[in-house]
Amino acid sequence: MPYKDLQDFMAAIEKRGELKRITVEVDAELEITEIADRVMRGNGPALLFEKVKGSPYPLLINAMGTEERMALALGAKSLDAKAKEIEDLIGWAWGQLRGFSLLKAVPEALPKLPMALSLLPKHVARPKCREVIDEKAGFDSLPVLKCWPADGGRFLTLPVVCTRDPETGAQNWGMYRMQVYDDRTAGMHWHLHKDGAHFFQKYRERGERMPVAVALGSDPAVTYSSTAPLPEGLWEAVFAGYLRGKPCEVAKASLSEVEVPADAEFILEGYVDPAETRLEGPFGDHTGFYSLPDQYPVFHLERITRRKHPVYPATIVGIPPKEDCWMAKATERLFLPLLKQLAPEIVDLRMPLEGVFHNCVVVSIRKRFPGQARKVMNFLWGMGQMMYTKLIVVVDEEVDLRDLSTVAWRVFNNIDAKRDLVLSDGPLDALDHSSPLPRYGTRLGVDATRKGPEEGHTREWPEPLAMDERVRRLVDKRWAEYGL
Repeated sequence: MPYKDLQDFMAAIEKRGELKRITVEVDAELEITEIADRVMRGNGPALLFEKVKGSPYPLLINAMGTEERMALALGAKSLDAKAKEIEDLIGWAWGQLRGFSLLKAVPEALPKLPMALSLLPKHVARPKCREVIDEKAGFDSLPVLKCWPADGGRFLTLPVVCTRDPETGAQNWGMYRMQVYDDRTAGMHWHLHKDGAHFFQKYRERGERMPVAVALGSDPAVTYSSTAPLPEGLWEAVFAGYLRGKPCEVAKASLSEVEVPADAEFILEGYVDPAETRLEGPFGDHTGFYSLPDQYPVFHLERITRRKHPVYPATIVGIPPKEDCWMAKATERLFLPLLKQLAPEIVDLRMPLEGVFHNCVVVSIRKRFPGQARKVMNFLWGMGQMMYTKLIVVVDEEVDLRDLSTVAWRVFNNIDAKRDLVLSDGPLDALDHSSPLPRYGTRLGVDATRKGPEEGHTREWPEPLAMDERVRRLVDKRWAEYGL
C-alpha cells in the first residue's frame, strides 16, 4: 500500500526498528551533520531529532539512507524488483507497438488500467499542507542545517521546488538546494539544464516575477521523483503516482497557480524576481568538495502553510556514502530497463557510490561487432543527464558489475591505452571543479572488452582462469570433510 505521507513512512520504518529517536537537544549548526555522517557511514537507521535548538519542529534525516529503505520508500521489496515491474511494462508497451491488434491489446490492457489511472494526479480541496496558515513565520522558525564548517550559511537540503511554465501551464517539481540568507530570503540553486531554470528564463524574458512554492516533507515517492532524470516536460507528480501505484494528491498553492504535494509537512510560498541575483555558496556538496560560490536567483518568502504537527525533512551530502547515494541507486536501477530497451546490448549498468552520481558509470555489454563498446559510450553520453558522466567503463557481459574488484581487474589487464581510451569533449555538471572551463570539459571512455583482429588485435585473446565445473561441484559436496 502507498504511504499516506512522510509521517506514515516514518511509522513504517520505526515499526521495522529502522528509526532512532534522539530526545536530547541538538544544534542544527554542524552537530546534526556530524551525528548523521557517522550513522550514514555505518549504514545506520533514520534519525528523528525531537528537540532541535531554536526551533519547535522535530527534524528527520536519513529516512532513505539504505538500499533497503529506499526500496521500501517506493513500496518494493527491492530496487531490482521495482525495476522488473518497469521492465515488464516497457516490454508490454513495446510489444503492442510492434504488432498492434485491437482484439489482443484491449484484454491485455485491462489489468494495467489501475496503473494507468495512478498516473493522473488527484486534486485535493482541503490539503493537509494547509492545516495552518502562518503569515508571520519565516525561515528562522525552521531547523535549517548548516552542514559543513565552510558553508556559506544554512541550507534547505531536501526541498521540492514547485514551479509553473507561464506559457503552457506545465508544472515541475525539482530538488534544488536553497541557502537561507535571512528570515525571508534564500538562494535558488537552479542549474541550466533543469526545468525550473527553463521556466525562470521565460519569466525573465516577460519581465515578470516568478511564483514559486517549496514543499518540505512528502510521501517519499514524491521526494525521490523530484530528483529523477525524467524527460523534459513530464511532471514528477505523474511519475510519483506510478511509483506509489496510487494517484499523487496535489493542491494549488494559496498564493498562486503552482501545484504542490497536498500531503507536505510545510509549503513555503513566495516568488523569485528575475532581475535579482545574490552570491550563493560555498556549499559542502555531494562530490565531497565545497562547490564554489556563484550568483543565483533569490527566493522571497511570503507565507508558510503547514500541518498542525509537522516534521522538518533534511539530508546531508558529502563524501560517500550518504543518503543521496541510495536515491541515485534507485535511479540507476529504475531507469536501466529503458536504457536496455534503447540499447539491447546492455546487460547491466552500475554507478559506483564513489562516482557521486555522474562521475563514473560501469556497463557490461553483449559484444557482437567491433567498436560496439564505443557505440554504447556515445549512446550513454547522449542520454539526458548522462552527458555529464566523466568516466564510462565498458566490460564484457560475464562480468558481475557488483564486484568492483573484478571490474578493476578486467580494466587493468584488458586495455591498450592508445587503442582503448576514448576522449570526448562535451558538457559537464556545474559542480565539476576539475575541468578548465565551467560546465564544459573532456570525458573519458575505457573499452575493457575483449578484442579481436577486426579491432587491430591480431594476437590470440586469452581466456580468463576458471575451474572445471565438475571439480567445483565435488569440492562443494566435500567441503565439510576438509575441515576448513
